[in-house]
Formats: sequence, structure tokens, C-alpha cells
Amino acid sequence: MNERLQNLVRNKHLFLILLAIVAGLCSGLGGVAIRYLIKYGMLAFFGVYDNFLSAVQHVSLTRRILAPIIGGLIVGPIIYFTAKEAKGHGVPEVMLAMLLKDGKIRPRVAFVKSLASAITIGSGGSVGREGPIVQIGASLGSSLAQYFQLEKRDVSTLVACGAAGGIAAAFNAPIAGALFAVEIILGDFGMAALSPIIISSVISTIVARHIEGDLLAFSVPPYALNTPLELFPYTLLGIVAGLVAVLFIVTLYSAESLYDRWNFPEWLQPMTGGLFIALVGILIPQMYGVGYETINGALHNQWPLWFLVILIFMKILATSITLGSGGSGGIFAPSLFIGAATGGAVGMVTHQFFPIAATSGTYALVGMGAVVAATTQAPITAIIIIFELTQDYHIIPPLMFTCIISTLIATTLKKESIYTQKLELKGIRLTEGKEESILRELTVERSLKKGTYFYEDMHLRSIIDQALDTTQTVFPVVTREEEILVGILTLNDLKTVFYERETLADLVIAEDVASEPVFLTKNANLQHAMELNGQNLIEEIPVVEDRESMKYAGMIFIQDVISIYNSEVKKRELALAVVTRKKFKDITKGISLGEGYRLAEFAVPREFVAKSLKELSFRNKYKLELILVKRRGSADIIPDPDQPFRENDRMVVVGVHENIQKFKDEYQL
Repeated sequence: MNERLQNLVRNKHLFLILLAIVAGLCSGLGGVAIRYLIKYGMLAFFGVYDNFLSAVQHVSLTRRILAPIIGGLIVGPIIYFTAKEAKGHGVPEVMLAMLLKDGKIRPRVAFVKSLASAITIGSGGSVGREGPIVQIGASLGSSLAQYFQLEKRDVSTLVACGAAGGIAAAFNAPIAGALFAVEIILGDFGMAALSPIIISSVISTIVARHIEGDLLAFSVPPYALNTPLELFPYTLLGIVAGLVAVLFIVTLYSAESLYDRWNFPEWLQPMTGGLFIALVGILIPQMYGVGYETINGALHNQWPLWFLVILIFMKILATSITLGSGGSGGIFAPSLFIGAATGGAVGMVTHQFFPIAATSGTYALVGMGAVVAATTQAPITAIIIIFELTQDYHIIPPLMFTCIISTLIATTLKKESIYTQKLELKGIRLTEGKEESILRELTVERSLKKGTYFYEDMHLRSIIDQALDTTQTVFPVVTREEEILVGILTLNDLKTVFYERETLADLVIAEDVASEPVFLTKNANLQHAMELNGQNLIEEIPVVEDRESMKYAGMIFIQDVISIYNSEVKKRELALAVVTRKKFKDITKGISLGEGYRLAEFAVPREFVAKSLKELSFRNKYKLELILVKRRGSADIIPDPDQPFRENDRMVVVGVHENIQKFKDEYQL
């Protein structure tokens, strides 16, 4: 941290608050800036901005076709050659930085994301502006934290401050901004992080309001719950919204997967997404851009039932292809769009059979929250956003009811949200911490030792004498003939008979005082060892060949597991730091990491295609650590032991030079 400022502000929390104010100011200005960039982008590509939906239909057909295609041709090279993190919808990239890089985001990301998103949306790309604003705010917060050299936790807090400011500026919703950052970006409701996030969110909102006025994103209709019986159609809406949200997630990542496998220059792929939008936009201009005018139309009953149904599926497809092809933009506005169309359709059907029910516009409003809640799996944020848009307490009961149902449906059908699905595909599971993710990849054989053990017929005198000569606290008890594990002795077990050893020395044998065996099998991973350690409070765990034979194989020492984990973390962080700093990530010539280790990159051997790390026993067989898998058309993938390699994948490994060379020679790489 800057020493002068550190001396000026002795209170660390106060200093963080001051930086949160700056982050809020920056993200508020960033949110305003991207809106202006989008405006000028639409004027440049279509020649219209105000009342875009009606005005664009009078734009020449040639211009409407060329605008999205040219936009894709411009965006592709910008992202590919300057900052690949700007590709896609932004929020998963922020979460990835929080998980793997301690919240550190390259400063250039804010600029590249602003430009790429403005061009994508301005040229008609069917994406939202909120995701980019979040990533821009997070990047600015991260840059601020890195400048003052803050600790890891404080860097994460400032990243969340920037993200909160982004959402707050986008929707004029400071509470929702803070909750979005805490519920999705941090996943931590600790007060230590919450206060600066709230302050940043408020400052960002004030900045946006001061520059643009008290703008409302949507023209919200008055709300009324005409009868408690309407909870039944709201239940139906929750179910439908949950199903639609799952369809959106599946379609989006299916599109990304198809583009990843397509053997076509990555920097040209956004052009093909633009071509699709151009063709669809001729018939359905509502697919162009963010789509707020179309959402307002659904809120005020402007669209017939059949058209709302078409809008649901076409928006899912248009957004998926825009993002899958490599365009830059968010999924928040498309989720609101899909939710408004879904709610409006359910509301129309409800009103036909149940005339006393509220208008379809009311259901469209609740549907917006329900689909956002289900796609993001963040119902609290979704509820608060809709509440802040309406400023009406009456909407809270049906909104909460519907959002919770839609979230339950979505989480039942699909474990991952629209944000965490991208991390899952990279081998990162938020249900597991970084510790679990690493330890699950390491088998107990990695740290297996013979250890001290006793035969079941050994007398107490010999047992105590040997136990006092070792630092071990848990002792396996095995049969003398085949060394089959039959129990364990702990120091606590021995304490019960220690003072009577002279009396019992030759009368008691090991099996008399042994407890039921706690054990691991050789194919278990080190995470299992840590779980047994926590459950049984033992520092050493016996290992057997398999459950059927129960033949003793050795011991696992928890201290060794901790040492291995620390070594793995250090090795991965060092390798990742080198990879992310190397221009264009080209490390084919190898890089020395010191202490005899090297970082090397080469093509995945043909024999590895369609096989997983687990099948190949990669670590044990080759004594190498796979750090990253580089896959055409996608960002680097954190290795998953069960994920098969694909053709044209490249692998980044760490190991001693001799093992790397031996591997390359074996497969002629």
C-alpha cells in the first residue's frame, strides 16, 4: 500500500471506504460512458437512436443487413488481439479473476470491454449492457486495488465494489447493485465486505443520476394483486420461468460449444453471429440490441400472445448466437426480455380464463424477476431489482413467491447458473473451494508412507515401547500373516491402559484395545483424507489396497497433505502468472520457473484424444503437472480429471526438464 496514504489514514477499514467511494465514482462514470458509446454506435451503424424500434424499420434493408455483419468484423479482431477476457457476457470472467487471480484484472479490460460491447450492441447484437458495465466497474476497482497494493481480501472487496457500482448505475438501483455483488460476485454476506460495497453502489447511482437525471430503465405499470387466488397462476409462471431459464442456459452454452469446435478463424466468428442477427432482424427487429423498448411493450400489453411466444424463443437463440460467436455483451437484459415475454404470455392466458386477474403487463413484470432469478440463481438480487424499478411494496409477495419457485425449478433441473456454468466448463466448481478442487486431483499414493503398525497379537509392553519412540499418534492393527487391517490404536486408547502396563503387559494384546478401523483406499484422493481428518480428529490415516482385501498399504500423514497442497498452490499460481503475462500466451519454447522446474506447452498427443487425465493416470505416469488446457475458440481451461481431451487441444505442463523432455520424446512432440 502507498506509504504516504497509509500514514495519512491509519484505520484500514476507513481507507477501504475511501477507495470504495473512488470505485463507485469510476464505475458510475463507466456506466454512463458505455451508454453514450452504445448511443453513438447505433447512430453510426443504423443512423437512428431515439425510438429505435420504430425508426429502424425505416432504415434501408442494405444497412440493416450490413450493420451487424460489419460490427462482428470489427469486434472479433479487437477482442482476439487485445483482451480475450472481453469476449462473452463478462460476469463469469470477473468470477474467474476472483477465484484464480485473487481479483486481479488487467486494466486494459475496461477499455476493450467498453469498446467491444458498444460496437456489438450498437450494430444490433442481441445482448445486454449490464454485464459489460459490471466487468468494466470490476476492472476499474481491481486496477485501483492493485495500484495501492492491497491485500487479497481487500482486492476482492474493491472488485465487488466496482461490480456493484456497475449494476447500480445501469438500473438506478443501489440496493440491487450491492446485493448483486455480494450474492453473485463474492458469495459472502460478511459485514466487513458489505459496507464499502454499499457505499460504492450509492456513489455510483448518485453519479449516474447527476449526469443523466433520474432515468428509469422501464416504464412500469401500476401493480395490484386483485385476489389471493392469483397465487395459482403465479405458481404456473414460476414453473414456466424456471423451464425457460434452463432452456436459455443450455442453448447459450451449446452455441458456445459449437463455435468452439468450429474450425473457423476465431477472430472472424463474431461476423457469423452478426449475419444471423441481420437475417432475423429483417423479420423481427425486436431482436436488435438491448431490447428495452420491446420489454416496455410487454409491460403495457402491446404484443399479442403468439408474438410473445415467438419472442421468447427467438431472443434465446439470438443472444446465444451473438455471445457464442464471440460478441461482447451481457445476459442480464436478455433475461429481463425473455422474462417479460414469458410473464406476458402467461398473463394473457390467465386473463382469458380468469378475467379478475391482473393484466398481462403485471405478469410480465413479475416474469422479468422470475427468469433473472432462475438464470442467475440469485433470487434476492432479482427481487430487489424489480422492487427498485417499481418502488411498490405490493409487488413483493407475488414477486418473492414466483422468484423462489422459478429458482427451485431451475436448480432442480440444472445445478449451475448461467454464470457458474462457464466456470464449470473450465473445470472450476464453486461448490468446492480451491482447496477441494486441488486435493480432489491428488491420490493418496502421492504421499503414502509405510508408518508404524502393530500386529494383532502383539503384547501391550511392546506396543507402548514402540509408540513412545515415534511421533505417530494413530497405529494400524493388522494380521500377522497377510497384514489385513483389523483395527486402529490411538494414543488415547493406549492412555487407558498405560498406567497398568506392568500388570497387563503380557495379558493384553493389540486386538484387545483396538478400535474400529478408520481407513482410505489407495485410489482415494487427498480431499477424502482431509474429510476423515475432520470427522475423526486423527492426524494419520491407514491406507488399504482396496475394500475387499483390506490389505494394509501404508499411512497418510495430514501434515504431508497440507505440505503437498501448499506446494501445488504455489506451483499453479506461479505457472498461471507466467501464462497470463506472456504475450498471446505463447510458451511453446518453455520457461524456467526456478528450482529445476519448467513450464512447457505442446499439442496434446493423438493418443490422448477422447481420454481423461484420470484414464491416463497422467500425473503418476509422467510426473508432470497439467496446469492449463488451451482449446481453440475458448479461454484457457482449468484441468478436470474427468474431462476428455479434444483434437487440437494444447497442454501447458509444469515439471522438471528431464520429465518434460522424456514425455516429448515418447510422443514425438
